[in-house]
Amino acid sequence: MRKKIIIVSGDPNSINSEIIFKNWKKFSSRLKKKIYFISNYKLLKVQFRKLKYNIKIKLVNNIYEAENDNEIKIINIDLKFKDPFKVSKKDASLFVLNSLNLAHKLALNKGVSGIINCPISKILLNKGKFGVTELLASKCNIKNNCEAMLIRNKKLSVCPISTHIDIKDVSKKIKTSLIINKVKTIDNWFNKLFKRKPAIGVLGLNPHNAELRANSEEKKIILPALLKMRKMKINVKGPLIADTIFIQDYKNYDVIVGMYHDQVLAPFKSLFKFNAINITLGLKYLRVSPDHGVANNIIGKNKANPTSLFECVKYIDKYVK
Repeated sequence: MRKKIIIVSGDPNSINSEIIFKNWKKFSSRLKKKIYFISNYKLLKVQFRKLKYNIKIKLVNNIYEAENDNEIKIINIDLKFKDPFKVSKKDASLFVLNSLNLAHKLALNKGVSGIINCPISKILLNKGKFGVTELLASKCNIKNNCEAMLIRNKKLSVCPISTHIDIKDVSKKIKTSLIINKVKTIDNWFNKLFKRKPAIGVLGLNPHNAELRANSEEKKIILPALLKMRKMKINVKGPLIADTIFIQDYKNYDVIVGMYHDQVLAPFKSLFKFNAINITLGLKYLRVSPDHGVANNIIGKNKANPTSLFECVKYIDKYVK
């Protein structure tokens, strides 16, 4: 029995139906048979029609139905809508949360390789301060905040210690134990998947590492974390200077760990554009997602880049058997 790949269609007010269609045309017959979508059958059908996409979709009840079909197989989640690309926030939020709840339950099944969620606006989850990473970590009862959000391609990976929080809260969030827990998760993942120890660079928080002043986060929090991790035989260096690392020196590392979201994601996306996937490490199952947002400003314009979703499927297919 082939293991299944679950794709959550995500935010209805998005480019998701466009990237799903563009990728479906590229997937092999073997891959198509493994993939099941969690979505709303009527929504996807109407969106495809509105975008003038000629593609067959099929309603199924579970991940064991129509296993040999090449059609897009939909496990239905109820959704109220009039305009398929202007679903109300209340209805879209309920739809997304119900979709993720079902994906979580299915992902615990040994017959599932992993789940992919297409982009979701965070305002549908918890006032924009709570992402899918945090939601699934909570559902998996992850302790000590040891889950890690890894943005990765073949050339580099980056990870923020704090994820979807305001800049003003970052210095209050980062702790020595938090840095250690997340870096250990990354180190273990590399060891398990690639059979080698990664070179990990850890950035400071402040400009010029606050010159390592005695009362700085670098001196009080980050350096003690680095010292403890070196004793654990983790190949870690830092604190590195954030404003220069992405010019050239990032090439000396497998992973760059930053203290907050945009400290590492903004330069990473400047370098690699859509060539990346978002992997949540430390869950009870594999979860990946495209490394871009809902892009509702280009809905219906046929401008959406499908690369990241394609790489998500390739990653699960390659590494999870």
